[in-house]
Amino acid sequence: MSTSQIAFLKGHGTENDFVIIPDPDNALVLPASLVARLCDRRAGIGGDGLLHVVRSAAHPEARAMADEAEWFMDYRNADGSIAEMCGNGVRVFAHHLQRAGLVEEGDLAVATRAGVKRVHLAKNGDITVSMGRALLPEDGVTVSVGDRSWPARNVNMGNPHAVAFVEDLDHAGDLLSAPPVTPEAVYPEGVNVEFVVDRGPNHVGMRVHERGSGETRSCGTGACAVAVAAARRDGADPAGTGLPVTYTVDLPGGTLVITEHPDGGIDMTGPAVIVAEGTIDPAWLDAP
Repeated sequence: MSTSQIAFLKGHGTENDFVIIPDPDNALVLPASLVARLCDRRAGIGGDGLLHVVRSAAHPEARAMADEAEWFMDYRNADGSIAEMCGNGVRVFAHHLQRAGLVEEGDLAVATRAGVKRVHLAKNGDITVSMGRALLPEDGVTVSVGDRSWPARNVNMGNPHAVAFVEDLDHAGDLLSAPPVTPEAVYPEGVNVEFVVDRGPNHVGMRVHERGSGETRSCGTGACAVAVAAARRDGADPAGTGLPVTYTVDLPGGTLVITEHPDGGIDMTGPAVIVAEGTIDPAWLDAP
């Protein structure tokens, strides 16, 4: 790997930030240890995760989706672990493809480990991602921080979430470590935990601890899970009413708009930004 330089970019979606590694032919080996080094905020480039940009036909996990989506988002958490999906990451991924001249404004399909996601690149720069449907397992779960605990809604957006409604976002604590969620057996591979407060009609604020990354400034799948959990708490179910429901979700890094449609499909709209690009020093790659 050290015989040639590796190109990278740095981008973010509502300050959920990513190291982007373009690798169309899937020629690079990216072990978990290297991903963690790249995402290190002191000794590396720094990011909440890594977006490995690969053509679907070149990746064994995505070849079956190649006829439907040319590009595969091989997403990794900041600790190097593999993740199914990242909503903010899809927007940044799509923005990178457009900026690089690989796709045009309009509709785009992106392959992920949670299936093919539909993306719309608007003229005003906003990017809408069709996030699929939420699954609402009936498992009752509880989230705890210190001596406080709350019942939480189990929501799956292709990755698992536990959504807790609280009186004050400060009750989430520092979120340096994962908040305990019980029973643990409900989430055998870990869980993203969202803490939510009300800010007005169809308007909420949230903080999130993402598994494998810690607290992040934003989480797209988390915002979708929060909107669905809030809608059900508020007695709204588009499948029953035949009417879409939209929530504005404030995150530390910005605002996302989430719409759930009567057919269960969920759209997420927000910005994406590329802030830098360059090459990784081969000497750094060789360092122990």
